Amino acid sequence: MSKKFYITTPIYYVNARPHIGHAYTTIACDTIARRQRMMGVDTYFLAGTDEHGQKIERAAQAAGKTPKQLTDEVSAEFRALWDRMGLTYDDFIRTTSDKHKRGVQALWRRIRDNGYIYKGHFTGQYCVFDELYVDAIGPGAPCPECGRPTETVGEENYFFKLSAFQDKLLQLYTEQPDLIRPETRRNEVMSFLRSGLRDLSISRSTFSWGIPVPDDPKHVIYVWLDALANYITALGYGSNDAEKYEKYWPADVQMIGKEIVRFHCVYWPAFLMAAGLPTPRKIMAHGWLLFEESKMSKSRGNIVRTETILDVLGSDALRYFLLREVVFGQDGSFSFDALVQRYNADLANGLGNLASRTLTMIARYFRSEVPYPSRAGTRAAEENAIAETARRTISEFHALFEQLQFSRALELAWGLVAAVDKYLVESQPWALGEKLDDESRSRLATILYTSAEALRIVTALAHPVIPEATAKIWAQLGLGDIRKFQLSNLQWGQLKLGTKLAEVQPVFPRADKSTIDKMQQIEERGRSAAELAEGKTMAPLPPADESTARPAASAPDGKISIDDFAKIELRVGQVKLAEKVQGADKLLRLEVDLGTEVRQVVAGIAEAYAPETLVGRKVVIVVNLAPRKLRGLESNGMIVAASPEGGKPVLAAFLEDVPVGTRLK
Repeated sequence: MSKKFYITTPIYYVNARPHIGHAYTTIACDTIARRQRMMGVDTYFLAGTDEHGQKIERAAQAAGKTPKQLTDEVSAEFRALWDRMGLTYDDFIRTTSDKHKRGVQALWRRIRDNGYIYKGHFTGQYCVFDELYVDAIGPGAPCPECGRPTETVGEENYFFKLSAFQDKLLQLYTEQPDLIRPETRRNEVMSFLRSGLRDLSISRSTFSWGIPVPDDPKHVIYVWLDALANYITALGYGSNDAEKYEKYWPADVQMIGKEIVRFHCVYWPAFLMAAGLPTPRKIMAHGWLLFEESKMSKSRGNIVRTETILDVLGSDALRYFLLREVVFGQDGSFSFDALVQRYNADLANGLGNLASRTLTMIARYFRSEVPYPSRAGTRAAEENAIAETARRTISEFHALFEQLQFSRALELAWGLVAAVDKYLVESQPWALGEKLDDESRSRLATILYTSAEALRIVTALAHPVIPEATAKIWAQLGLGDIRKFQLSNLQWGQLKLGTKLAEVQPVFPRADKSTIDKMQQIEERGRSAAELAEGKTMAPLPPADESTARPAASAPDGKISIDDFAKIELRVGQVKLAEKVQGADKLLRLEVDLGTEVRQVVAGIAEAYAPETLVGRKVVIVVNLAPRKLRGLESNGMIVAASPEGGKPVLAAFLEDVPVGTRLK
């Protein structure tokens, strides 16, 4: 193990507020960082936000704010949430900071001076949502990554000679097969590389929200070159104070979501190679966190706020669930039901119950002092079995954690909890506690010492995962501050005899049946508050079987004020997908791209339009209506159409091209 350890989260795009998916990635990194520190390793943990690019510029415009106002607000929300969760990041980088800007421009100059940047002209398709140039033909062609309609871009650009690094990257990943994990992601990258690399446009000149290209400020640096550089600019690269860069780079683990593998495993190492800088030691791509089997997204309306779980069950419950329930690297499923079930089974009835009854019996029968067990020769085989299980758990837990197999490691540790629970049931120390003879007292002391020592070991191993509860249990064991304990020294038999316990208190109260309802209610209130914060008004619901826009309520003379009209937010959208709603003759389910997000809209236009004729068509959407259910589907907006008396609806359209997301005024 190296004497230093540097771990990074992806930096989160600030076009939307943080949700549990963001928390999942950051919790995993925080857990790894905490464990490295407990192992005595000099550790640096970086988090942050990605704040440039066309998508941010459009999101700010849609919200009626400047890009700086939007990025300041949303970045502050991410940081406040991480602080509330007690995440132990050492730095929080913002790509709008002066330090980052200097570092990115320094990286650009170094790549340019090494001969890997040239000026040219790009014409082709661009996905604003992914900030990605794509191999697609024709206006509105779908992005191969997200499926959203692309935009045709034609502009003067600077290009990076990505093609020069195809063989070098193939060689890197062949010689270091563990650099990209899991194996499925490595195979994906290798396949992409073997298909051939083309030079990459790395500047934009049609918008200004970005870092200016050195010596040519009419261009801004491509957001992915800008964003990826944060991993070194946060350490001081490109500044007069690069001591941290020299100390910590290259990163030991760069944690990413699977959807950004190409950027981190193709573009990023190529940029570094072009600059003559070391590449990361490991890139770990985890799967998606699914809610009701769908990826969480603002457009689907299925985002779960981290704050909801913090309010009801606390941070440890969320941390444990995510790392125990999900096989890291694969997609995982989240639900309130599963969260509460895992919480009660493993935390309340498992570790919490073991701590409570073991420490309570020591307090009752031995005046809160760790008792002296009987000599080894007179101990039963059960004590030796617990000790051996604990030793094996320590060894295997460390190995699994090094491989980032969190779920298996926790399953192993809770296997020790289960073994001690079984041991206590069979030994019945509470019955021995009623007896006063020396043999019974000696046997009782042995049982409780064995249980307390096993509890200590599980507590130490689990501390990086559930830091708050384990710190309390450690303190109740009379061992002080768990953060001062070096995990690499953990072994059986270190609990000192006669140690004075602190006051015993429960750490995981059991969650009752109302817990799920409570979280669902908080989630609904939080979603409504977020809608209001984004300027969405709670307009009346449409009729049960209609979703085309109707006139607003009017005064007796039939007129409305300009203020009333201003409450209706109409925007240009482009239909990405259209399909019939099963069992409904009039309804179509549409996915409509609004520039900053994709909305699901259920529209009563099936009798007038075949689904295939709508894909790629631009429409007008009322975007600030409260969502409602139609045939079990949530509709997030209304499509504007003219409805002649007795005739079929006719969609509002444009004679000239209008950018997606434009507001109608």
